[in-house]
Amino acid sequence: MTVKTAGSRDVPAAEEKDVRRFETCGHAWIGVLRHVWAAGEAGLEDGGPIIEGPPLLFEVASLSWEDPILYEHGDRARLVRRAQERTRRPVRGRYWPRLHDLQGNDQIRWVVDLLRARPWTTSAWISLTVPGEPAEGLPCLTALSFRIRGYRLIMTAMFRSQDVHRGYLTYIPLRDVQVQVADALGLPAGPLRVYVDVPHVHVADAERVASVLAAVPEPNAA
Repeated sequence: MTVKTAGSRDVPAAEEKDVRRFETCGHAWIGVLRHVWAAGEAGLEDGGPIIEGPPLLFEVASLSWEDPILYEHGDRARLVRRAQERTRRPVRGRYWPRLHDLQGNDQIRWVVDLLRARPWTTSAWISLTVPGEPAEGLPCLTALSFRIRGYRLIMTAMFRSQDVHRGYLTYIPLRDVQVQVADALGLPAGPLRVYVDVPHVHVADAERVASVLAAVPEPNAA
């Protein structure tokens, strides 16, 4: 038996229970928002009251700043600005120091060297946290895992918590990291896998989230 949702591929039903799969970043964004909206409960974080959803694991096949769903329903100004920035010059995102210079270590170079030497390994895993660092500075993105399967580079991003209202502004730059490693290995990039332990939206954004979900029909809706 297979299960198919809008913007997703046919996959075995048992497997779909564990990993949700989306064709595009726009479809993933809507799916994650709907997950929080449907199953979320009242919560609280440092930034104020939130709607907190259950943990979520999903994959995205294609990510682009020109995604039509994001362009129509997301933060269009930010999308255009980010896309233009990347056509002018290489952009170092917020996580660049933790990826390339964490306590003097270039973790991305280490991953590439390890996968070149041992392409079958499951040890190409890097942390973006530093033991004992102040809680206020702890990044939402805590780890990245890289593995080669089916002659493609798969990357998994682990978030301890994420405001998914504009999560796509993080997912697309992470795709750039994945492509960077894949290119260094001479491989195509496979899907981007994302795990979010505490997906949420701020109550202050709830009206906006509701309007986005109302504008995009649910899968199989009449």
